Amino acid sequence: MRPQLNPGRYVYCTLPAKVPAGMRPVVTVAEPEGVTVVVTQDEADALGLRYEYVAAWITLQIHSALEAVGLTAAVATRLAEQGISCNVVAGFHHDHLFVAADDAEDAEDAVRALEQLSADSA
Repeated sequence: MRPQLNPGRYVYCTLPAKVPAGMRPVVTVAEPEGVTVVVTQDEADALGLRYEYVAAWITLQIHSALEAVGLTAAVATRLAEQGISCNVVAGFHHDHLFVAADDAEDAEDAVRALEQLSADSA
């Protein structure tokens, strides 16, 4: 899996319509209620956006097939065993995990748990 912890802190924000020009979200989800974006906490603060959840962003450096069965469940289960919540976003090339960033150790614990899961699966 080769989990990679990306630098920075990320937040989930909702917007009533489309993503404003110049905003640089790392995730965008369009829902009937509005648009959810994940942006750096710094960008959200600079734009005056409200958020409640602050996360660290981990990218799994493995190309998993979108139709693959079990990867998300295995990752979520391993992190849950460590008491770490996560939100999973599947891109075309990689899966991305957003884990609570209450402190730096949470993200590092998540990376270690994922490295162990990868080793156990080898």
